[in-house]
Amino acid sequence: EDVEEMIAGMESVDLSSSNLLVYQDDRVAPGLFRISRNKKGRLEKEIIKEYAEQVSTKASVMKEVMHRAFYEYPADSYGLVYWSHADGWIPYPVPSASTRWIGQDTGEGQDNRMNISDFVDVLDDGMPHFDFIMFDACFMMSVEVAYEVRNYTDYYIGSPTENPGPGAPYDKVVPYMFKPGAAAQMAEAYFNHYKDNYKAGEGISNANWTGGTSICAVRTDALDDLADVTGQLLERADNESVPSFNTVFDYDKRDMEEGHVGYYDFSQMMEMRLDADAYVAWKNVFDASIVYWNTTDKNYSMFKRMFSMEGTNGITHYIPLSVDSKAAEA
Repeated sequence: EDVEEMIAGMESVDLSSSNLLVYQDDRVAPGLFRISRNKKGRLEKEIIKEYAEQVSTKASVMKEVMHRAFYEYPADSYGLVYWSHADGWIPYPVPSASTRWIGQDTGEGQDNRMNISDFVDVLDDGMPHFDFIMFDACFMMSVEVAYEVRNYTDYYIGSPTENPGPGAPYDKVVPYMFKPGAAAQMAEAYFNHYKDNYKAGEGISNANWTGGTSICAVRTDALDDLADVTGQLLERADNESVPSFNTVFDYDKRDMEEGHVGYYDFSQMMEMRLDADAYVAWKNVFDASIVYWNTTDKNYSMFKRMFSMEGTNGITHYIPLSVDSKAAEA
């Protein structure tokens, strides 16, 4: 259904100067295709490469696919959407101190997932610099992940909480991928689609998503400054009055037995750690990193259903439950 939305979204795009290439690993077989017009003018999937069964979350597989795409369809600029399941920065398998995971390939009874370090290894392997990287996956507006990919893209887009079941409305988002200022416009189109159908979760289903959403887009060139000022101000903070993490908004509504990680509101965390003047200085730098942030009044969690988003600021930060846990080490 997402691919059908992508095809619909390309109807308003000039195909003489723009390409949308899609790698999809479905229940049949993995394949790379381009959305193009046939001789009758109808948009369809033009197969570039059909693959035998493979683990699509392997870095070597992603490298081959992306190098093939860039070699056969070079462009003046590029964007990337990563479209799967995810769990922010958290290691897989948990608990582990190895790295973090995104993407999930469950072919042939396996459960293979891509680590953030593997994704960065892919980006570092002669890939072009991206105008934007967008994650259509859960919990990915994590400052840890955004910082990790900051040197490979101008803008980073994702949701701080669980994604809506249907994912991105690609018919609305795709046309903006090929325009200047793509990131903010993509995020706004994504948000407006779900805002227009928002009914606080009444009658919610994947066919009728009424549970709203939240989405954020950040400038990666601001993240080094944000990291610096965060470190400097925390060094000066009063460590005798560290607040409980229970007082900071947590976008992760899972219980411990359901896999709770804890994706805490970065701005709220800093507000509770800093005095008023220091927080204002920090917040100015934080705000400068955001080009778009919006949320419906409530969001949906498959674990707790609807929950209030009051006071949220769009970017998450991990707060360790203990300093010697495997997650804290990661």
